Amino acid sequence: MALAKLGVVVLDCPDPRALAEFYAEVLGGTVESEEGNAGDAGDAEDANWVDLVVPDGRSLAFQAAPGYVAPRWPAPEGSQQFHLDLTVDDLDAAEKGVLALGARPLDAEDRSRGWRVYADPAGHPFCLCAC
Repeated sequence: MALAKLGVVVLDCPDPRALAEFYAEVLGGTVESEEGNAGDAGDAEDANWVDLVVPDGRSLAFQAAPGYVAPRWPAPEGSQQFHLDLTVDDLDAAEKGVLALGARPLDAEDRSRGWRVYADPAGHPFCLCAC
C-alpha cells in the first residue's frame, strides 16, 4: 500500500510566472498564482508560487528561488537533478515551437533518436519524446 500520492512537481526558478507561461505554451493549460487566477485582484506578477493546471487536470508548479542557479547538463561533476519528459507526436514541429518560446537545445543533433534534450528559459533540462 502506498504511503502517499504524488501531488505536484515544483520547479525552482527566478521568475515563476514567466516559466509557468513558457510551459503553458508548451503543454496548454491555465496559469494561476497564489493570489488566485491571473485575472483576480492582487499582485499576481510578484507571486512566489505559480501553478500551471494542464488540460488533463494535473499541475506543474513554479517557485521563486533567490540565488537560483540552473542545473548544468550534462555535468560529469554533478547531477541534472531531474528532468521532464514531454511526449510529442512530431519532434520537428515540437522542437520548432519550444525554440520559438525561448528553449535552447542541449542534445538535439542526433535526428535518428526518438528524443531530444532542451533547456527551458530558466535552464531546467527537458526532453521532447516521440516514444
